[in-house]
Amino acid sequence: MAIAVEIQRACRVVTPTNAELRRWLKQAIQPYRDAATVTVRIVDEVEGSALNKRWRGKTGPTNVLAFPLEGLETIAPDLLGDIVVCAPVAAAEAEIQHKTLKQHWAHLIVHGALHLLGFDHLRRTEARAMEAVERHVLADLGYPDPY
Repeated sequence: MAIAVEIQRACRVVTPTNAELRRWLKQAIQPYRDAATVTVRIVDEVEGSALNKRWRGKTGPTNVLAFPLEGLETIAPDLLGDIVVCAPVAAAEAEIQHKTLKQHWAHLIVHGALHLLGFDHLRRTEARAMEAVERHVLADLGYPDPY
């Protein structure tokens, strides 16, 4: 089986290529799943803000949102969920953090994929575990520690 990725581009800004997005997702998911289907949607601030308000109750756009698919495991076991990246937020963060756009996007995609797999960072111990996996995946991809 394989990791299938659908990419939806809902804004016109510079973003990584489809091949890069797929590579990053596969690197994050394959240690945990032999097969998965993921949608990545790249949005602008308007859509990012609307989604963040609706699903998290927070004002303004955020960098990445993950929507794990739940309840369909018996009929569609490979469907993992959706990742939404707000491209303008990602670009601004990369600049502020003195990272390349690719470094930051790789981190956001890996972070979102780990959320789809059940990782979280609400508690300190969970955050440390998730960050350790992110560091490992990104190092395997040739990127420096994102933290």
